[in-house]
Amino acid sequence: MQRARDILKSTFGYDSFRHHQSDIIAALIDGKDVLTLMPTGGGKSICYQIPALIREGCGIVISPLIALMQDQVDAMNQLDVPAAFLNSTLSASEQRIIEAQLTSGTLKLLYMAPERLLNPATLSLLQTTRIALFAIDEAHCVSQWGHDFRREYQQLSMLHERFPDVPRIALTATADARTRSEIIDQLALERAAVFVNSFDRPNIHYAISESGNSRDALWSFISENHAGNAGIVYCQSRKGVEATAAWLSSKGRTALPYHAGLTQELRQHNQQRFLREDGLIIVATIAFGMGIDKPDVRFVAHMNLPKNIEAYYQETGRAGRDGNPADAWMSYGLKDVVGLRLFTEQSDAEERFKRVMHQKTDAMLGLCELTSCRRIALLAYFGESVDQPCGNCDNCLNPPETWDATTATQKALSCVYRTGERFGAQYVIDVLIGKSNERIENNNHDKLSTFDIGHEHTAIEWRGIFRQLIAHGYLATDTEGYGVLKLTQKAWPLLKKSETPQTVMLRALHKATTKKRKIPAAAADLSASDQQLFEQLRSLRAELAKAHNVPPYVIFPDRTLTEMALIRPHTSSQLLEVSGVGQTKLERYGAAFLNTIRQ
Repeated sequence: MQRARDILKSTFGYDSFRHHQSDIIAALIDGKDVLTLMPTGGGKSICYQIPALIREGCGIVISPLIALMQDQVDAMNQLDVPAAFLNSTLSASEQRIIEAQLTSGTLKLLYMAPERLLNPATLSLLQTTRIALFAIDEAHCVSQWGHDFRREYQQLSMLHERFPDVPRIALTATADARTRSEIIDQLALERAAVFVNSFDRPNIHYAISESGNSRDALWSFISENHAGNAGIVYCQSRKGVEATAAWLSSKGRTALPYHAGLTQELRQHNQQRFLREDGLIIVATIAFGMGIDKPDVRFVAHMNLPKNIEAYYQETGRAGRDGNPADAWMSYGLKDVVGLRLFTEQSDAEERFKRVMHQKTDAMLGLCELTSCRRIALLAYFGESVDQPCGNCDNCLNPPETWDATTATQKALSCVYRTGERFGAQYVIDVLIGKSNERIENNNHDKLSTFDIGHEHTAIEWRGIFRQLIAHGYLATDTEGYGVLKLTQKAWPLLKKSETPQTVMLRALHKATTKKRKIPAAAADLSASDQQLFEQLRSLRAELAKAHNVPPYVIFPDRTLTEMALIRPHTSSQLLEVSGVGQTKLERYGAAFLNTIRQ
């Protein structure tokens, strides 16, 4: 571990490990398997990069996206770490060169997609090679319930069978309890050390609103809060992506489209521009972004409702990787809810899968309709408890309009109880509004005291009430994915007359107005002269990045430039004390940055 700490400082330029990095690295060095959950920007890559440098052989990194491999290899090569990737962008001769480097022991890190790894020729090559470890990045792709499911990931359990003495680490930033269990089961990680870090990203401000004209709302949000910042705008459809990108461009912003319908060359071109230029906006479907390492994305905007909370968390996590203030903004409408339900219903999936998807959609809607702190609910979804409201979401800063829903809640809970806690929300709603049908009559539920006691609300309004009651913890859905509603301990005081009366306040069932939010100041409060130096350092970084054909943040992230502008180091030893400056980058770029600071 002393060698690991030396590498952290000399190669990566950092003084100390964060989160559980130290324990994870120690476990891998000792040859143990590991499953780690760490938020985006938490430093997952270092967890396998340092052990790969210490252990004998080459670390094999399984990554789902070609663009991510390119970024990681660029970053490693900038640190003089011998790294490469094997994928379809290489010619046959280039692939042979890399394979020769692997077998000769020259490489310390080799990135490839799961499809490439599972190729018999690749497996034969690896059998003749000394392997330091296997790193399975974006491990949530193994889950059939997830938003990024890749069937090839489910075959990666064979690594345990073929290479029993090689340690494996599975890494993800997004996994609820069901997905974690599936990762362990599918990848044969039953004996793995499990490290779960906090999912909280306190620098991200969450804001969600229901909007009938989301394009105008989007422009107000961007123009008022992020006039010159880089950002990502997610749309549900390719048509929406094209239209929104064109519209933002007409407003004077450089906005590039990204979706699966574009040619691979154009997608790659637009992605590289976004990574390497400052202040660009990428408008994309969910096909964009997994593993994107750009640290200075200041906002992620959703023009439509994501399919589930995992997708929402993963996509919003691409904002503010540098730890500075960032925004996760979303505008959704009723058509999004209808669209998601139709998409699930019309799919060829089995019924149990559809029920789980509906359950996840309802959880996402519950997050949208909350009146309390969104961060508490978001973290609770991943099994993490927080006692105090965050003070950095729209509900904390501008509490929404609410109504006394105590009577409606008692009616809803009573109906769930009297129907036996055996049905989903739609069935209970049908009973509440007095909708008689064959199924209700066969169960004699049209004779219940709760039949037709809720006709003061429409079925759509009741669905919103039920979503909020689930979000507030009065109701829970079954864990098997059938969507059956169950009363929780929190519900009973409202049903028992002897208990102390409670009041239940829910979000208003009509669109509430929201106040304009004042954006918090940047993390580093630079003076005018410091800001001027920071901009000069950024210009220098841009020139160097262009010369070396890498994204600017691969040279140094904004946080490192900010520290340089504040500290103003004048010697190599002083520059080496700046976070993010290691020995290799000092030798490669130190003179240029010190010269700019001196001037």
